[in-house]
Amino acid sequence: MRSMNKLLLTALLVLGPCVGVQADTDAALQQAIASPARTPAYAARDSWRHPYETLTFFGLRPDSRVVEISPGGGWYTEILAPYLRDKGQLVLAADDPESTKPETVKSLERLKAKLAARPDVYDRVQLGVLAPPAKLDYAAPGTADLVLTFRNVHNWMDQGDGGVRAVFASAYRSLKAGGVLGVVEHRLPADRAQDATSSSGYVHQAYVVRIAQEVGFTLEASSEINANPKDTADHTGGVWALPPGYANKEVDRERYQAIGESDRMTLKFVKPRPQ
Repeated sequence: MRSMNKLLLTALLVLGPCVGVQADTDAALQQAIASPARTPAYAARDSWRHPYETLTFFGLRPDSRVVEISPGGGWYTEILAPYLRDKGQLVLAADDPESTKPETVKSLERLKAKLAARPDVYDRVQLGVLAPPAKLDYAAPGTADLVLTFRNVHNWMDQGDGGVRAVFASAYRSLKAGGVLGVVEHRLPADRAQDATSSSGYVHQAYVVRIAQEVGFTLEASSEINANPKDTADHTGGVWALPPGYANKEVDRERYQAIGESDRMTLKFVKPRPQ
């Protein structure tokens, strides 16, 4: 009996802290997602984008060093920044400050204004530069635990495979051994042709996997967290016809609203550890 009690006590001492950490981690992430500081229009997308399930699938922890590639308007930044603020680090691989393209200049200005408006949330966020294929200066080699990107792969295809390969290769360099590249992207059905620049915004899942594997990643897991079987991926105007963009304005708006946001792949790649 005394021996059994000793074993039980040992198990509690070993498991107890782990269970507690996991519960705290879950609560912290849920709190970040539920924060009233988030943009209301962004929070309204949660039912389509599943931030809690997606980030836990990628293995996010409060002490992670995370790079978010091409954060755009900061949809995920609003969740990641407060979650990582105390124990971790968030690096945004953002637009090139030396760019002269009006849309790029405006995008970076909006992001900087967003960060400056809430120093209590964003004061510890670091800014890096991502302008593939030439400028990929956002993290020192082997320093990141996670590199995440959401609905961006098609944006790097304006020069064919080169842009995507350059970004994925930079993610590989930035990650520690065993680190994760997490990718969410609009998914093109495998039986449909993908043009070189992904003009529809949809990308073959096999294409993303192939490029990631070519630069050295291993596909550890895929998830249907962000799948949408209602999305036929053949809309006039491409993926941007769907919410929240409604690129076609009132034309077929009710139909697009009924479909919801796009069907998306959710892929977890790992940088292999040395043998």
